[in-house]
Amino acid sequence: MSTSPAYRADGRDVSREAFYALACDPRRSVVVEACAGAGKTWMLVSRIVRALLDGAQPQEILAITFTKKAAGEMRDRLDKWLRDFAAPAMDDAVRVKELVARGVPSAEAPAWVEALAGLQRRVLDSGRAVEVRTFHAWFAQLLRAAPYELLDEIGLDPEGELLLDIADHRSEVMRRFHGALLRDEARRADHAELLRTRGRSQAAKWFEAVLARRVELELADRAGVLQDGVASAVAEGAAPPCAEVGNAAWRDDLLGLAGALAASTKKTCRDAGAALQAALDLTEPEARFAAVWAALFTTTGTPRKLGDVPGLDASTRALETIAARQHQHECHLEHARMVRLARVLLAEYADYKRERGLLDMNDLEHGALALLRDASLSGWVQERLDARIRHVLIDEFQDTSPLQWHALHAWLSAYAGAGGGASGQRAPAVFVVGDPKQSIYRFRRAEPRVFGAVREFVVEALGGCVLECDHTRRNAPGVLAALNTVFEAAQGEGAFLGFRAHTTEVDADGAPALFALPRVPRPAKGDKPDEADEPRWRDSLSEPRREPELQRREAEAQMVAEAIVQQIEAGVAPRELLVMARKRAPLRLLAQALQRRHVPCVAVDDATLIEAPEAQDLVAVLDALVSPQHRLSLARALRSPLFDAADADLLALSRRAGAAGDWWGALMNWPGEGDALARARRLLAAWQEAARHLPPHDLLDRIVAEGELRECLAARVPAAQRAVALATVDAVLAQSLALDGGRYATPYAFVRALRRRTITVPAPDLGGAVRLLTVHGAKGLEADVVFVMDADPEPNRTETATLLVDWPVRLSAPRRCAFLYNENQAPAELADAMAEEQRERAREELNGLYVAMTRARHTLVLSATEPSRRTAAASWWQRVAPLAAPWPQAAATKAVPRPEPAPELIVLPRWSDAPLAPPAPAPVDDSPASRLGQAVHRVLEWRSGAGGELQALAAGAAAEFGAPAEEVARVAGRILAHPDCARFFDATALRWAGNEVPVSLDGAVRYIDRLVCVDDAGVDTWWVLDYKLQHRPEALEAYHAQLAAYREAVRQAQPGARVRSAFIAGDGRLIESGSA
Repeated sequence: MSTSPAYRADGRDVSREAFYALACDPRRSVVVEACAGAGKTWMLVSRIVRALLDGAQPQEILAITFTKKAAGEMRDRLDKWLRDFAAPAMDDAVRVKELVARGVPSAEAPAWVEALAGLQRRVLDSGRAVEVRTFHAWFAQLLRAAPYELLDEIGLDPEGELLLDIADHRSEVMRRFHGALLRDEARRADHAELLRTRGRSQAAKWFEAVLARRVELELADRAGVLQDGVASAVAEGAAPPCAEVGNAAWRDDLLGLAGALAASTKKTCRDAGAALQAALDLTEPEARFAAVWAALFTTTGTPRKLGDVPGLDASTRALETIAARQHQHECHLEHARMVRLARVLLAEYADYKRERGLLDMNDLEHGALALLRDASLSGWVQERLDARIRHVLIDEFQDTSPLQWHALHAWLSAYAGAGGGASGQRAPAVFVVGDPKQSIYRFRRAEPRVFGAVREFVVEALGGCVLECDHTRRNAPGVLAALNTVFEAAQGEGAFLGFRAHTTEVDADGAPALFALPRVPRPAKGDKPDEADEPRWRDSLSEPRREPELQRREAEAQMVAEAIVQQIEAGVAPRELLVMARKRAPLRLLAQALQRRHVPCVAVDDATLIEAPEAQDLVAVLDALVSPQHRLSLARALRSPLFDAADADLLALSRRAGAAGDWWGALMNWPGEGDALARARRLLAAWQEAARHLPPHDLLDRIVAEGELRECLAARVPAAQRAVALATVDAVLAQSLALDGGRYATPYAFVRALRRRTITVPAPDLGGAVRLLTVHGAKGLEADVVFVMDADPEPNRTETATLLVDWPVRLSAPRRCAFLYNENQAPAELADAMAEEQRERAREELNGLYVAMTRARHTLVLSATEPSRRTAAASWWQRVAPLAAPWPQAAATKAVPRPEPAPELIVLPRWSDAPLAPPAPAPVDDSPASRLGQAVHRVLEWRSGAGGELQALAAGAAAEFGAPAEEVARVAGRILAHPDCARFFDATALRWAGNEVPVSLDGAVRYIDRLVCVDDAGVDTWWVLDYKLQHRPEALEAYHAQLAAYREAVRQAQPGARVRSAFIAGDGRLIESGSA
């Protein structure tokens, strides 16, 4: 494969150097469309560095992204670069190279070296930081500075609490909504009709859509297009189209047709004629039309085959026209009904937020848009922004929503044209980077077509340029060859327009890069089911139901788990194994399969706290303490690792409780000693008393400590799940302080809130674990080996109870919002809008495949279970598997049990306040060599701290320890002046430094003479330094063992960091001990 870079500027091929010169030029507005692995964030942060070098103040730079995590990573990268550029260890030649890489001409780069080295100091001296914010954080900042009158007009409280997830409040909002319906007879009738025709579950889906897309609905309502989102087929007040069948002309025609059918010799025709005659005798228009339709059409909507009967074809064609108009009319009525109900629901939601001082994300977007569009305030806002912002940088622009784009456009459009347009000010330099091929968040209202709008705006309004990069630094040639083949074929089908072949920076190694595990087959229709699949009696209390479909999915998970074990045994680090699927269900099955093999794995997607078993166990304990009659909670608490009671213990407790069923009373009177129930009796009785006066956190802290919950989990939970289990306990403790500001004063209130709220917590960062993610969660990540599960899924079913939003990017509000019950039965006038929506969904499906494939650096592996049905659209498996090689020995691999590592738990000695006998005095080495060593230590400690003149320091240390001052100064001076050691005492070259640093070794505290962190060629490296003034300290093995223990202690405190150790001898030599 060609590895020549693919760079373009305004449609023309350019060199790499020319591309980055344009992209990083801080005075030029630029839109960059870059493929996966091209280094989009690198470009954005490089642009910030160039802007700072160009004289911009940190606070004049605004960088916007979509998540707090991405914003944090952006800040960390900028800080690290500034720190590295300022480090004395960085050679000027390296700085020149870094400048050239960021678009500075090579002839000019040497003149910028001094400015680059001093950039960190300039930023720190300014006392301000580059503003790196999420969209919503920036909107909130704008609103905090907005006039109160505007905020009051749009119903916003600038000091309101941000509501991150409406799910926590939906039930209360719906109660208010139902109360409003009871007060309004007309709306109550609308709601009753909705439930009668569609049912509660479908109505609930519509109401959820109303709350999720309320801004679109409100904008459409203000624009006057919401009410007529589905047009009526008849004039207002006119009879429905189906009533036309009762007209005299229609009646005569159908009576004639009924007679002709009745005279036929075919029974089907005579039956149709009789049904048609009976239908015409009905008086209610809807019932009459339905009966006429049933007489002449099948249940699938096709005309019945009744032969060549005079007038039949004309009648069926006319009936089809009426049916279409009637369907349009019914859709219009249903849409109008939902609009009226939606207005009530949104009004109640707004009142609910106002009463409680809440703001949601939509409020921030809507408020920012109103502020930037308001004719009387836009000038004031513009003036404030002009005074503050000189550079605007936006990452991942393909994830922008139309509302976010219109808010930005309302601000930036004032600069359109020569001389800053209407603003009269110099336009800020705009840098936008993204990749429409990676737009997979339409469910969060992201709109990839916005990227096209910003391209056009930057070129036409700001005089900028468009850059395109299809050169990746991530994917191996084998992965990229498959990617190009798949998406060039999709582009040829018209399904993936705009794709250009990618090139790569990675060298080819000739090894296969794309594999497919055997697809789990599905029995052919008519095949006799396996004996295991046949229905049989089972003990439902002890034997779970084994659905054939679940067994097939488990078989796929088993194959993937075995392939992962193969990779680990072949030397691939678990952290470099990434498994993705569209949904979480396959990943849960894989997690179980990996846990059975003792392979550590972690779901990087945020998990719901209350769904974790450890959280449920702790909640059960609290529930049992505050509600002793709740037997189920008590049973769960007893069976949890906290008490580890067996089934036999619970049965014994049940028998002792007797017919009254008072389990708590039976437990409190349990006669045994030394068993699980006796321990539970003692602890629960004490905790119940404590629960009367302790707040939730203090009670939980006592439960965890006195019950030794962490120790119990470490002993009983498999190693692969241990870290997650312990992290869950910590998360519950943290939530007892963080949930709603820790306002819950009683365990009962805390338990209720924890169960009611949808609280997600990030998974713990396990450096040695296989990562399991959804495709949406994996965006932005990469790994050496990537598995894609469920690549041939069951086709999605037709969506029901949906809200169709047609919002062309160029318009300031949606063109149409329509409540539709069945997407496959949209009215004719909405057919084009629905077809466009489905095309966008199909494109997003292919975008998901692009994201999945581009996560793999070296190897991509697909797995699948054969689906039960097919659609016209090709699945990921159908597109990629034909290019893949079979996974080696996948079918023949047997599950080999892996030994489970024994738990390691480091515990502090138990605290005791009993008086201890004073320790015997340690023998004191008062030899001249010892006194000299202590004095030199003290001089080095003082000199590396506050500094000072060497002779004065030596005199002070010599007086303290009784050593000769001249010898102290001579030895310390040799060490400080030696080229190997000098950098360890130069404060300007150190990231961190400490003397006499305490560490815990085997339960005892030891002290490292000096511990420093330095920059070794761009890598943070910790040095453990031990002063040994004798001539050859390296000759004593005990010294090496001591340094090895210190190194390990530092590694535990700084996981993943590089740690080195050395002796510093009396002659100033640095003698390294152990490997680097």
